[in-house]
Amino acid sequence: MPSQVYINGSLVDKDDAKVSVYDHGLLYGDGVFEGIRVYGGKVFLLTEHVERLYESAHAIRLEIPMSKADMASAVEQTVAANQIDDGYVRLVVTRGAGTLGLDIRKTSNPQIIIIADTITLYDPEVYEQGMKLVTSSTIRNHPAALSPRIKSLNYLNNILAKIEGTDAGTVEALMLNHKGEVAECTGDNIFIVTRGMIKTPSLEAGILEGITRNTAIQLAKEAGHTVLETAILRHDIYTADECFLTGTAAEVIAVVSLDGRVIGEGVPGPITKDLRSRFRDLTRSGG
Repeated sequence: MPSQVYINGSLVDKDDAKVSVYDHGLLYGDGVFEGIRVYGGKVFLLTEHVERLYESAHAIRLEIPMSKADMASAVEQTVAANQIDDGYVRLVVTRGAGTLGLDIRKTSNPQIIIIADTITLYDPEVYEQGMKLVTSSTIRNHPAALSPRIKSLNYLNNILAKIEGTDAGTVEALMLNHKGEVAECTGDNIFIVTRGMIKTPSLEAGILEGITRNTAIQLAKEAGHTVLETAILRHDIYTADECFLTGTAAEVIAVVSLDGRVIGEGVPGPITKDLRSRFRDLTRSGG
């Protein structure tokens, strides 16, 4: 079992991995993170994830006390120390310990935490049969209040929506934006296929620019599909031929119903299955 956690330059046993109770990451969700997959012992798209981590940190005026190259090396070191072949990395940077107040000038010593472990997000049969979704009444944070492109430690917005999904018996939930348009799910980006065209909400919908999302778009275009980033309504999902989600942990997974409406034939569609196969070929071949 994985047992070594990287904290600020050292690998320590997970039972000894601790941060201060005064850390603003704990007190206020003040920090940033990335979730990264490992395939065949190789960290997938590590450069892209590290770049996004530093962009998120810069946006919240959090200076990471480590170069990008050293951060990437630390991730690889942690994966190797835990002998992770196929797994998941959680890379976290907190604001550091401070006072019981919001003033970041009174914080110091940002915490760099890297956890490498195994992960199983959905059961295998969900990938074979597709998943059901419900629409959450919890909308995405208004993009003018907090940029959705900041992957911050404060995930309460998503957690509340996830609770609604689990209460309804689904493993994911769809979130709309402040205009009532489709944004994303609690942990995944969403795509639909209509008459052969693949559509996904644009960044202007208030979504996180998912790295797996971008990979899926690239794979779809390489396969000869047209991909349109545009505004999408729930009606478009209800009447789509196919629907699928993408995410670091989820990879590519079909959606077969939303709010009790069957999507397409009610089974994973051919384009979804092809993209999932292409993604698996990419990741399992060391791409």
